[in-house]
Amino acid sequence: MPFLQYKYHTPHPTFLLEHSSPLSLNPTPFSSGFSAHSLSFRHFTYRYFHILFPTKLSVEPLAQHLQVVVHWCLKEEMVESDTKLPFSMDSDPPFEETYKTLFENSIEESKINRANQILITCEECELPLIDIGRLSMGELEREECKKEIARASQEWGFFQVINHGVSSEILEDMRSKQMQVFKQPFRLKTNHQYLNLSAGCYRWGTPTATCLSQLSWSEAFHIPLMDISSSGGLPTTLSSTMGQFAATVSDLAQRLVEILAEEMGHKSTFFKEKCLPSTCYIRMNRYPPCPTSQIFGLMPHTDSDFLTILHQDQVGGLQLVKDGRWIAVKPNPEALIINIGDLFQAWSNGVYKSVQHRVVTNQKVERFSTAYFLCPSYDAVIESCVEPSLYRKFSFREFRQQVQEDVQKLGYKVGLPRFLV
Repeated sequence: MPFLQYKYHTPHPTFLLEHSSPLSLNPTPFSSGFSAHSLSFRHFTYRYFHILFPTKLSVEPLAQHLQVVVHWCLKEEMVESDTKLPFSMDSDPPFEETYKTLFENSIEESKINRANQILITCEECELPLIDIGRLSMGELEREECKKEIARASQEWGFFQVINHGVSSEILEDMRSKQMQVFKQPFRLKTNHQYLNLSAGCYRWGTPTATCLSQLSWSEAFHIPLMDISSSGGLPTTLSSTMGQFAATVSDLAQRLVEILAEEMGHKSTFFKEKCLPSTCYIRMNRYPPCPTSQIFGLMPHTDSDFLTILHQDQVGGLQLVKDGRWIAVKPNPEALIINIGDLFQAWSNGVYKSVQHRVVTNQKVERFSTAYFLCPSYDAVIESCVEPSLYRKFSFREFRQQVQEDVQKLGYKVGLPRFLV
């Protein structure tokens, strides 16, 4: 059953109700002197919320004053009804309120700050498109496909794959469930018990930002694969959809890194041994409409993993660096986007490229994407597979700690240059 808390703000004394089921109420004192057990309740359903109203209070006169702040943990998906409530709840994070000082300072900073140039119109292009269905064909087709994967990883650090094994039904269902999750009230999403995920899974904005060019206008759920597969966690339908997506892209990621290792002459078991469901994760992203074009949806960065697999909608906004200039990636509804991460660049001794990329905002339309990150355990040691090595040996834990330290001090990630020999 869902655990819900309702806090009613009315012209009358404010009180708090807690209950673990519609029939089992915890005795919670009211400021007016009543207890939860001293009142009877009437119940109706609105969207995903089960609402209980005290029958001894007249709801109608309070309608224009009533505001319900709900903190909940959804165990099972509930039936949605068309009942309308006399209140509204905002799902967007309070970007402008939280970063008010940055907006005020940006008026003067814009004259000298590089944020003025961050969204110069980029040429739109299509990433290398690879039909990996050819991996199941004859030897000549299979070998040529492998070489295309390696070539794109060296020259671009990004490529697209079709016939990847993830059905359009799963991708569409994933986006639909993702939209439902993000459309819940902001206060609800920030509750550490939301969706029964661990604290810190929901992230938004950039807490360390000191100027608008360091702010990311987005929100995300950062979910370890173990949380998807474990029982009693996510709602059944969301867990099922994410589970299917995660299982398919996990297999795809392992297949791709195995090919890339083979193309360098290594048949390594490192990736299967070190990159497990307990160390990899999925990130659901939402980029709300932004009032200004001077803010990133996600500021320029490289990925701190071996490999990333991305499914994005058709809004567009992903950009990457190619030959020293930013280019915009043209969305392809049938493709998944693959990009090389920092760890693979280090492991390949710089052969495969982890390139900077970013997401630009849209002033009118929200954007959704889902990313899978192939990561090792924190204790895994990363070292180049060939000599002489460009990078010193380091653990994933050390790498993550250095990234976090740089972000705190500098406002941005430095990454692999910190680990050059």
